[in-house]
Amino acid sequence: MTINIQFFGAAGEVTGSCHMVTVGRQRLLLDCGLIQGGRADEARNQEPFPFEPSSIDAVVLSHAHIDHSGRLPLLVKRGFRGPVYTHRASRDLCRVMLRDAGFLNEKDVEWENRKRERKGLERIEALFTVEDAKLALGHFKGLVYRKKYEILPGVTLRLSDAGHILGSSIMELWLENGGKSRKLVFSGDLGRFDMPVLEDPETIRQADHVVMESTYGDRLHRSWDDSIAEFHGVLNHATNGRGNILIPAFAVGRTQEILYLMAKNYEAWGLDRWLIFLDSPMAIEATEIFTQNVDLFDAEAAEMWHENSKEPLLPNLQISRTPEQSMAINQIRKGAIIIAGSGMCTGGRIRHHLKHNIWRRECHLVITGFQARGTTGRAIVDGTRHIRLWREEVRVAAEVHTIGGLSAHADQATLKDWYTSFKGRPPVTLVHGEERAIKALSDRLHREVSAPVHTAQPGELLELA
Repeated sequence: MTINIQFFGAAGEVTGSCHMVTVGRQRLLLDCGLIQGGRADEARNQEPFPFEPSSIDAVVLSHAHIDHSGRLPLLVKRGFRGPVYTHRASRDLCRVMLRDAGFLNEKDVEWENRKRERKGLERIEALFTVEDAKLALGHFKGLVYRKKYEILPGVTLRLSDAGHILGSSIMELWLENGGKSRKLVFSGDLGRFDMPVLEDPETIRQADHVVMESTYGDRLHRSWDDSIAEFHGVLNHATNGRGNILIPAFAVGRTQEILYLMAKNYEAWGLDRWLIFLDSPMAIEATEIFTQNVDLFDAEAAEMWHENSKEPLLPNLQISRTPEQSMAINQIRKGAIIIAGSGMCTGGRIRHHLKHNIWRRECHLVITGFQARGTTGRAIVDGTRHIRLWREEVRVAAEVHTIGGLSAHADQATLKDWYTSFKGRPPVTLVHGEERAIKALSDRLHREVSAPVHTAQPGELLELA
C-alpha cells in the first residue's frame, strides 16, 4: 500500500508551494508555485522539477496567488498533460495573473538580452511566456465549494472556503489504495475571521493527517478595529503634509480590501480631499472578477457591492490602465493616494512611484502585506536607508508605516484554533513559513494542545499509511 506526501516547495520557507501526493500509481500535486525573494531565490525557478512533470496525473491548486500557481505554465511547458482542479474563482483570477506573469517574464528577458547582446553573451529564455500561460490555462477545471469530486482513481476531493482571497480553498482529500484509506487535509493559505469582504475560513472536523501553513506562526495580529484606526491615523497624519501616499498592494485580495475599507469609511476618513489612483492593470482586472463573484462575499460586503454596482465604489477613484496614465501620476507632487503593484515592491508600477517619491520626506509609504526575505519591500520594512531601482541607488526618506493587522493570513492564535477544530489531534505537518514562525507555532501547538507536530523539510517523503 502506497499513500505518501513529499514536500518540494514552501518547506522551511514561505514561497514556492508544491507538494506531491502519491496514491498507488497515481501522482497528484498540491500547488505548483513560484519561488519569490532575492535573485538567488528566483533563479531556483529555472531548475528542473525534482520529479518528471509528465508523470503527474493531476494538480489541485489552493488559490491564485503566484507563489502557489506561478510555475503551472512551466509544468505544462515541461510535459504535464493532466487537469488542474481549483475553485472557479481561482481559475478566473489565474487567467489574469498567469498571463501577466508571462508578459513580465517576456519583458524582463527582452531587456536582459539586449544587454547580453551588447556584451557578446548568449541569449537567455523566459521562464514562461504569455503563450505558455494560455496553454496551461487550458488545463484548468473550475470547481465549487463543499462538493465532492472523484478526480483520480482512489482520490476524492472537496474544497472548502479558506477565507484568504477570492476562491482560496482548504483541500480535503480522501485517499484509497490497497484496501486502505487515509484522509489528508491541506489548509492552503488560511484567512482570518471577520476579514472585510470575504467569508470566514471554514473549519474541518476529521483528518488522518493535516498539512498547515505557518506564515504568521510567530505573531499575533492587531485587531481589525485597531488596524483600521491605524490606517485612518496614517491618512490623517499625511493630510497635513505636502506629499503623496504610496500603497504597494497585492493585486488580488489586498487591493480589493483597501478599496472596500476606503469606500466604507469614505466620509469619516475625509477621503474626498485626495485623488485616489488604482494603478495596476492586473488589480483592475482582478477587481472586475471580484464583482462577478459577489456570492462569495460576506453579507456586509455583498450589500455594499450591490449598492454600488452601477457606480464606482469611490467617486474620486481614477483607474490607470495605460503606461501613459501611470506616468502622468508622477507629475502630481501632493494629494495623491497611489495603490499599485507589486505588493512586495519587486516589480510593477509601484517601483516607478517609489523612484519619484520615496526620497521625499513629506511622502508616506504604507506597507499592508507580507514581505518575503530578499524583496525590496522587506528591505524597507527592515529599515534600509537606500534601495536600488534600475541600477540607481535611491534614498529612503519617506515615512514608512507597516500595518500588519491588514494581513489576509491567519496569525498564530487563529492557526492554533483552526487546528484544534479537528477531532482527536491528528498529526500536523507545518509548511509555508520561515524557520522562526514554524518553530513558534510548533512550540505553541505542543505546549497547549499536545499536538503531534512535524516540520516539513525540502524533499522529505512522509508516509501517510
